[in-house]
Amino acid sequence: MSLDTQDKNRAAVIGLGSMGAGMAGSLLRAGFTVAACDVNLDAVARFAALGGEPAADPAAAARGADVVICVVVNAAQTEAVLFGPGGAAETMAPGAVFVSSATMDPAIARRLGARLEATGRHYLDAPMSGGAARALDGTLTFLASGTPAAFAAARPALDAMAGKLYELGDAAGQGAAFKMINQLLAGVHIAAACEAMSFAAKQGLDLAKVYEVITASAGNSWMFENRMPHVLDGDYSPKSAVDIFVKDLGIVQDMARTEKYPVPVAAAALQMFLMASGSGMGGDDDSSVARLYARVAGATLPTAKA
Repeated sequence: MSLDTQDKNRAAVIGLGSMGAGMAGSLLRAGFTVAACDVNLDAVARFAALGGEPAADPAAAARGADVVICVVVNAAQTEAVLFGPGGAAETMAPGAVFVSSATMDPAIARRLGARLEATGRHYLDAPMSGGAARALDGTLTFLASGTPAAFAAARPALDAMAGKLYELGDAAGQGAAFKMINQLLAGVHIAAACEAMSFAAKQGLDLAKVYEVITASAGNSWMFENRMPHVLDGDYSPKSAVDIFVKDLGIVQDMARTEKYPVPVAAAALQMFLMASGSGMGGDDDSSVARLYARVAGATLPTAKA
């Protein structure tokens, strides 16, 4: 890389939501100097209190960094972070790497990667999985693809943030494609878990006992085990919002339509997330699909504790 030795442990994080904040914290603990920006100024202030450097925009955050980690919601935001006004591509040094962690259509990841690499920078297509808790403790799973040079440039930062790093190909887009398979399953599993828990409520079952039994039985899934405590607590503050799966399962539908490939189970799950969002729960936790089922069926779910 072409950056000076004194900058070798300098990183930038664009986006300080529940995932990005944890990733930035993991980098700080690993000894990186980290600059970060976010449209939420309270999030930037919390990051600064931890010893990070606040930045006004992606261009300011990326200046002098070896690695720029982008943790925004979608492809449009990623493109704006790179190439919009105040974008990181303006200030990234030649040889620096942009780590794109947003979930997006693989075709868009390929386009963004080609555009950035034409400027002499590297692009690593690296969506992640694991949730906010694993972001905070540096044990995320990254589904990454890119050139060997992109992997080499990003590896020190990835080592600080990842419990598992899957190297899935030498070109952008392959990591994104793997992530979409994961999101298809995740969205279906959440919808199925919410359907089952609300069905149990309709039958008057003890939902805490349902959770205990299912998590010890063959019907369990990671999403059931992770999301249904939110239902048991009556707490729908967003750890991962309904609208995330409106977006992600929508991408699955678009990809499937392009390939003329049927995805009826994912399509049904998408409709449940769409109905939950349309009912005013788009910004709430994705386990809110259980509330939608309960509303339709007249079932009673637990309410938040005082």
